[in-house]
Amino acid sequence: MGAEEFKMREPQTKKIWKAVRKDWRLYVLLLPMVIWFVLWAYKPMGGLLIAFKRFDPQFGIWGSEFKGIDNFINLVSGVNKVEFWQAFRNTFIISAYSLIFGFPVPIILALLFAEIGNDTVRKLTQTATYLPHFLSEVTITGIALMLVYSGVRSTGIIASLLQHIGLIDPGVSIMQKSNYFRPLYIMVGIWKESGYNSIVYFAAIMGISPTLYEALKVDGGNKFQEIRFITFPGMAPTLIIMIIMRIGSMLTIGYERVLLLYNANIYVTADVLSTFEQRIGILSGNYGIGAAVSLFNSLIAFALVIGANTISRNISETSLW
Repeated sequence: MGAEEFKMREPQTKKIWKAVRKDWRLYVLLLPMVIWFVLWAYKPMGGLLIAFKRFDPQFGIWGSEFKGIDNFINLVSGVNKVEFWQAFRNTFIISAYSLIFGFPVPIILALLFAEIGNDTVRKLTQTATYLPHFLSEVTITGIALMLVYSGVRSTGIIASLLQHIGLIDPGVSIMQKSNYFRPLYIMVGIWKESGYNSIVYFAAIMGISPTLYEALKVDGGNKFQEIRFITFPGMAPTLIIMIIMRIGSMLTIGYERVLLLYNANIYVTADVLSTFEQRIGILSGNYGIGAAVSLFNSLIAFALVIGANTISRNISETSLW
């Protein structure tokens, strides 16, 4: 049985090796990236074992005591459950708001860029919107804090506006009020990434055949009809792929901007899974619980990607795989 099975597979194996020998130069070019992924993406996955152990740096990963799922039980129903569920809720809410308010902005920018007839003006405008992406998180967040700062001697533009319309009292810092954190975080993210993210949508628009627009104009269509019946259907595959990827990263909020914006007074709305993991896993030395938070976050993100991809494939026949 085994020999017969081997004979059946042998032609396929020869076919694969024949293809490799034919295009060996391409595989050599691919090899450095494969090695990089193995060393920096797959090999570190061995550290996930920390989530199932009472990790002690003195004994290392393999020598530490195995605790099974105790770290996960401690997260969801133990002494850390209140902070964990608060961080989980904040992460989901901030990600959902970012998706609702942030996802359409790059699309709108791409549509506006496509309508600029002068190439020089369009390039200058695109460069200006791309620039924040290439600035560090510290720089962008620092500028945002200057705009919302409320002090005795000086007040930021946004803080002055909010004081003028009566939303905050003079001298009261926005960063000391928890209800302002989420809008500020989302607006900073939109400002920093929208221009850069519009590149892929602009490329999708440029890939649509001009003859379709000309045919619609002949039929008397206006600009909104062009966008509705030509631009959006032409962008649909790109939009679907991008939203699937965005949904997959919903629970992945970088801790850098949060750490720069939040403080102990606004933990109730600002503490997210990444900052909770950093605080309890590294600062408090509970490495096992910190790793459990990271693994829990990854599993939820994986499930979201699978679900969004399955729904998209069944509805629109467009998917990542």
